[in-house]
Amino acid sequence: MIDSRSAPYGALLLRVALGLMWVTHALLKYAVFTIPGFAGFLGSLGLPEALAWPVFLAELIGGLLIIAGVYARHVALLLIPVMAGAMSVHIPNGWLFSAAGGGWEYPGFLIVASFALWLIGDGALALRSRPLLFLGAAAR
Repeated sequence: MIDSRSAPYGALLLRVALGLMWVTHALLKYAVFTIPGFAGFLGSLGLPEALAWPVFLAELIGGLLIIAGVYARHVALLLIPVMAGAMSVHIPNGWLFSAAGGGWEYPGFLIVASFALWLIGDGALALRSRPLLFLGAAAR
């Protein structure tokens, strides 16, 4: 049974933690790898280097929107393909993210947590909420 009194605050904790993870994932690309370095990495995988800025901005802006609770459930869903792309790069490295080249545990967890937020909803203190798939009235 779900406790309707505390569940919105559980969703809030999930939302803020998830948003922070998206933001830090973006900032890692900017501050540590640098955008040109990330672009070179994408190029080494045979991907367009021009994806570096859009990926960085999607993760950064998406994470900030999730933290603020601005259509967070839908933003989380829209970010899943970005992380699925990252996970596909890390799958050959094994499970643990501490493995050489980084495993897929971290990207996999972000995908699951993003999907869970989409299912659960924005939670307490969200600035702009929408019901699932923008249909019907917002949940109370």
